[in-house]
Amino acid sequence: MTPSEYADFCKRLLLAKPEACEDFPFGPQAAVYRIRGKVFAIMTRAAAEPSVNLKCDPDHALALRDMFPGVIPGYHMNKKHWNTVLLNAEMPDSELKRMVDHSYALVVKGLRKLEREALVAQYGREILKD
Repeated sequence: MTPSEYADFCKRLLLAKPEACEDFPFGPQAAVYRIRGKVFAIMTRAAAEPSVNLKCDPDHALALRDMFPGVIPGYHMNKKHWNTVLLNAEMPDSELKRMVDHSYALVVKGLRKLEREALVAQYGREILKD
């Protein structure tokens, strides 16, 4: 898979999350993915190397950086809570999906109780699992 194809795969994963929306507040090269107004991913489509910033538990973020050379501290983000994942063929599809699920679940867990409970009622408790 080329980096562009892998970026398309990542975009499909991000938009498949319940109530995920995409917008471009920083211009056409940076897509921001939100749930109920809260950011859970930012994907850049630079020609050379597309990447996605994903929220991550701090301890888990460090472990992922040790395991995968394509996972680095979050570019232009709080490096304790965000990782940048380089979208290339070196990252297994299943691991990228797991990281997207983890980022989404962390943001949903951080929503106000009423919003979180409404999402769980509509989509089930699996949206909280990562």
